[in-house]
Amino acid sequence: MGKNPGFRAWFYFRQGWSTYFAFIFAAVNTLTVTYYLAIENYPSLKTIFPSFEQYILIVVIVGIPLLIGIGYAHYKKTPSYRAEADVWMESNPYWARVLINSQFSLTLNLKFINLITKISNNEKELSKDKTCSWMEVECLGACVNAPMIQVNDDYYEDLNEKSTIEILDSLIKDKPLKPGSYRGRQNTAPEKKQLKNGESHA
Repeated sequence: MGKNPGFRAWFYFRQGWSTYFAFIFAAVNTLTVTYYLAIENYPSLKTIFPSFEQYILIVVIVGIPLLIGIGYAHYKKTPSYRAEADVWMESNPYWARVLINSQFSLTLNLKFINLITKISNNEKELSKDKTCSWMEVECLGACVNAPMIQVNDDYYEDLNEKSTIEILDSLIKDKPLKPGSYRGRQNTAPEKKQLKNGESHA
């Protein structure tokens, strides 16, 4: 089961209980109680539901489509779900940041993959013209300048979606753009602060 088997088992137990068992148990309990404590005591209702089995059948035939429609309206047609999502985001802004970053990363990755595969489909595989290949690495030793790309001995730093696509496209066309920071800073200097003569940053 991997790491922390006890906590994993506890998590799976709670999911099984709350998602499946508790739902089924609550449904059976509700149907049983409403029939034997309510319907049987009212002759008018008893004529509509003469037996418990018929009551279950009618509830299934009518209730399931009705509840599906209510659930659909909750998510698609009313502001209720949007309000729930707003409360969730307000109470935990981290999730909003994750969603924004995920959307940005997905868009960039799709464009990046499209350009990379123009070079070759696999890492370390030479392009058709035998001029270049690509490889993903964990670190290029300049985290403060990330995102970045190394091409031979040149570093392209402080990139965003637009600049990354432009650089890769220029390399594919064999018209490489100028390397360095794409936010205009020198080495690892803070943005908008140029180095004085003789100064250097590790």
